[in-house]
Amino acid sequence: MTRLVFGERRLTVEDVAAAARGPVDTEVSTALCGRMHEARAVLDAHLAAGTPVYGLNTGLGGNIGHRIEADEAAVLQAELVMARVAGVGAALPVEVCRAVLFCRLAGLAQGGAGVSAPVYDLMARMLARDVVPVIPSRGSSGASDLVQTMSIAAVVIGEGEAYFEGRVVPAAEALAGAGLEPQRLAPKDGLSVGSASSVTAATGALAIAALDDLAAMHVAVAALACQGLGASPHIFDADVAAARPAARQVEAAALFRAALDASDYFTRTPEKVQDAISFRALPQVTGTLLGALEAARREIEIELNAAADNPLVIDGAVRPSANFLTASIALGFDTLAIAVAQLATASVQRSIKLMTGRLSGLANYLSPVGGASAGFVPMQKSLAALHAEIRLKATPASLDAMVVSEMVEDIGTNATLAISKLAEQLEPLRWLVAIEALLAAQAVDLRRGIEPVRLSGLTAHIYDSVRSAAPVLDRDRATGPDAAAVHRALQDAATIAKVRSLLG
Repeated sequence: MTRLVFGERRLTVEDVAAAARGPVDTEVSTALCGRMHEARAVLDAHLAAGTPVYGLNTGLGGNIGHRIEADEAAVLQAELVMARVAGVGAALPVEVCRAVLFCRLAGLAQGGAGVSAPVYDLMARMLARDVVPVIPSRGSSGASDLVQTMSIAAVVIGEGEAYFEGRVVPAAEALAGAGLEPQRLAPKDGLSVGSASSVTAATGALAIAALDDLAAMHVAVAALACQGLGASPHIFDADVAAARPAARQVEAAALFRAALDASDYFTRTPEKVQDAISFRALPQVTGTLLGALEAARREIEIELNAAADNPLVIDGAVRPSANFLTASIALGFDTLAIAVAQLATASVQRSIKLMTGRLSGLANYLSPVGGASAGFVPMQKSLAALHAEIRLKATPASLDAMVVSEMVEDIGTNATLAISKLAEQLEPLRWLVAIEALLAAQAVDLRRGIEPVRLSGLTAHIYDSVRSAAPVLDRDRATGPDAAAVHRALQDAATIAKVRSLLG
């Protein structure tokens, strides 16, 4: 079981990805534990004094003007929670829900919510014993994920459903099976647990981790495509990239040099003065993706390590806060989705160029048969369909939101939508990368019939992965199954790990 102490270091996207995979034993550092206790004491003092505090002794949203007496504040918590379990749609997968629970624990540990110790401790034990609240996939407008994360608070009081031992069961049954008991919520505990952007943080972190792996695979496959085409090696020159060091293109050029290290690529004389832009601009397009990925990661990791609560208990006082508004995250993921679309366009064009004999110097459609042979050209229809899907998901989600909650919540960011559509781009992009790999390997085989080609360690690994899944095309046959086999081979965890290792 993974063990992590909140407060020992900054949390990362990788921590969330690890938490998604299985139970996590978490603790809270001494400093953060002290901050949490102090925050709870501040809330208790405000309650005793009758000082109005949102969600502690007032209604929520449009009911903010309704005052709740101190002796009723705890009694009404369960009703407050259940009334706001309003998310809809299919449940998020257990891995995602586990990550959401982890993210909410991380946020509460910062001490800004003033959650009571028994409630926090139960949530921590739930994560450690793998009692995972079932969270619906829809309901957030990007001004906190309240109606989704209230499903966590529901399980705390023994309501709702939870993933447990491979099944979805009633929350009370899951808690009992893990040797746990529901907790009675203290005043404001319902809001403390539920009012957060934990779905945003978790789904964002998981999307970044997945795209990070896919970006590495893209570099390896595109490098093999360069060798198959016989593209000019000068496109990766360090001084060329540094002449206009935009958006991580210097680092991207260095990655491609590493990917092609120890091959004969850089010693070859280019056959053409220059190549199509989809090859020539690999540092620029890849660098743009890396820059957008870095920006989205930064915003998610800020969220993971922040007290984004409203109201916020800080420096012995309670202050209204809008730290739940995730505009920077929404913009980061909208931008990243557009960068993915740019990368996809270039991948499709490289695949088409590899099939075009007058540009590659190889057999047309990469078919050694010639004549009426279709070779790989029918695959261009699948490439176009995959690209259209990716392009559709690049449409920004952060441009508008509905006014809700009696005009109080009058702006939103649609951050969860920005993240989910980015995540939906990844599978068609994996297919594009797999098809490019299949074509690149065929191009290398055909080029070796003309001249020697020495691959690098990384491009040889990709070539071998392709050929272990699909043999060289020497006659017309169904190429869809070949692409599917390569897709599976490149998504193997060991293959991805090897690619990342070889890229350094």
